[in-house]
Amino acid sequence: MRILISLLTLIITATTTAGAQPPKLVVNIVVGQMRYDHLARFERNFGKGGFRRFNDRGVVFTNAWYNYMQTLTSAGLATITTGADPAVHGVVTDRWIDYTTGRLVGLIEDEHARGVGCSGAGVGEYSPQHIVVPTLGDRLLEYDSGSRVVSIASDPLSAIVMGGQHGTTFWLDDQRGCWMSSNAYMDRLPQWVTDYNNLRVAQGYLNYTWRPLLDKDRYVNTVYSAINVTPDSRLRRIAGSSRSGRNGIDRDYERLLFQPVGNTMVAEFAKHAIEHERLGQGAHTDMLYICFDTPRFIGQMYGPESMEMEDMFYRLDAEIALLLEFIGTKVDMNDVVVVLTAAHGISDSFDHGRAPRDRFNAAQFRMIVNAFMNAQYGEGDWVLDYIDRQLYLDRNLIFRSGLSLEEVQNRVASFALQFRGVSHVLTSTAMQSGYFGGSYAEKMQNSFYPRRGGDLTINLMPGWIEERTGVRAASGSMYAYDTHVPLMMLGPKFFGQRISRTVNMRDLAPTLAVMMQISRPVAAKGEAMEDIVRMY
Repeated sequence: MRILISLLTLIITATTTAGAQPPKLVVNIVVGQMRYDHLARFERNFGKGGFRRFNDRGVVFTNAWYNYMQTLTSAGLATITTGADPAVHGVVTDRWIDYTTGRLVGLIEDEHARGVGCSGAGVGEYSPQHIVVPTLGDRLLEYDSGSRVVSIASDPLSAIVMGGQHGTTFWLDDQRGCWMSSNAYMDRLPQWVTDYNNLRVAQGYLNYTWRPLLDKDRYVNTVYSAINVTPDSRLRRIAGSSRSGRNGIDRDYERLLFQPVGNTMVAEFAKHAIEHERLGQGAHTDMLYICFDTPRFIGQMYGPESMEMEDMFYRLDAEIALLLEFIGTKVDMNDVVVVLTAAHGISDSFDHGRAPRDRFNAAQFRMIVNAFMNAQYGEGDWVLDYIDRQLYLDRNLIFRSGLSLEEVQNRVASFALQFRGVSHVLTSTAMQSGYFGGSYAEKMQNSFYPRRGGDLTINLMPGWIEERTGVRAASGSMYAYDTHVPLMMLGPKFFGQRISRTVNMRDLAPTLAVMMQISRPVAAKGEAMEDIVRMY
C-alpha cells in the first residue's frame, strides 16, 4: 500500500510540476502555541489581513494533528521541518540523560560553540550538533547552493531546530536585547544585523505599557491579571517567569518576551531579514522560518482563558497582516507560498473553573519512586532524573546489581500507575520491542527515541499538567487541546478552500518539497498532500 501511495505521489509530482515553476519564497510562520479552536473563538475580532486572509484567500485545514504525545515546541518544530515524528527525528525533549555518562544533555547546548554578535562569556554557546535529522531547509541548500534558508525566533531553541544544520539562524539574546547567532552558523554577524542591533530597538520597549487593544466589552475572555484595563493604571510588572534566569543578569529584556512586544520584535527583525538577505528576489527558491515564541510564554503564564492571551492573539494577527503586506512589497505574491501553523496547543489552566485540577508533582514522584526502589533493591540513587514525563533510571547501577532492566522497568511502571494524575505508563523496553498501532500507546511510541527516551514514559490524565512555578497551563500530552492545531496556506492557486480530511503534520514538509520541486527530507515519513499538490 505504501509503495502504491509513493508511486501515486511521484505521478502527481511529475504531472503538476512539469509546467509549474517553484515558488521564489516559502515562508513558514509558526505560532509557538495555538489551539485550532482559537481561530473560531477569537474570529470576530481578527482583522482582514492576518488569520482571515488565510481563511478567505488560502487553504485552511480543519483537521490537522500531531500524532504523538510529547507536544513540546522543539518537537513540533522538528516535525514541521523534517516530515517525521519524534521517534525518527529524535527531538523528544529539550534535555535528556545520556545513559553512558549519566550526564544531562541539552538539545542545543554545545560547550565548543561560541555566540556571535553579543558580548558576554557563555552567551550563545549553542549549535545544531544534536539535530540528527536533516530538515527541509537543509535539503533545499543541498539541492541548490544558490538558495537561502533563514530561521528567526526569540528563543534560540526554536531558531536552531528550524534552522537545522545549515540555515542562517538568528535569535534574541534576552540578556542584552540584541539579535545574535553562533559560530556554528557564521563567523560574524552580517553588517545589517550589527546595524540593526546598534539601533537598540529592544531598549525602546522596556517602558512598554500593556493595555487592551480593544474595548473591554469586546473580549471573549474576561479574566486578567497583568494587562492594564484602565488607561490611568500604572504598569504592572510581569512577575516571575517560566524561564530560568541567571544570577546577576537584568531580566528586563526577558520580560518583553512575555508581552505582545515579543512578537513585534520578531516580526520587525524578519522584515529586515527579507529586505537585506533579498529573500525571494533572485532566481532561486528561498525559505524563511519564523517562530513566534511569545504566545507560548503568555499562554503558560496566564492561561488560554485570560484576556492577556486573547489580546496577544489580536496583536499577533495585526503583526502577521503587516508582515504579509511587507512581503508583497518585496516579492510578487504569485511567487510566494506562506504556511501558518502552530508547534502545539495548550491545556486549560489548572486553576480555571469551579473544580480546579491538581497538578502532577514531578519532584515528589521522583523521590517516592526512588524510595520504592530502595525498598525493593537496596539503598542507592536509582532514579537519575525526571524530565518532561520521562523517568530515567541508573542503568549502570541496575546492571551492577545483577538485575534485569526489563523486570525493574515493569515493576516501577506498575508502581507509577498508582499515582494520582497518571493514566498510562510505557517502558522503553516495551516500546523498543513491540509495535502499538491505533491506540494511546501509538502516540507514546511515536514520541520515543531510544537514545534519548526515559526508561518510563508517563501520560497524564486529561487536563493534568506538571507543577512548575509560574505555569498555569502547558502542553505535552496526546489530547486534542495539544495535538489539534491550525494549518493554513497562502499561494497563487489557493482560493478560500477548506479541507476537512485528517492531515498529519508530518505531511507538511514533503508537500512543500513537491511544490519546491526538490526531494523530500531524507527521514520524512509523511506523504505529500495530493489535494494541495494538484492545486499548486
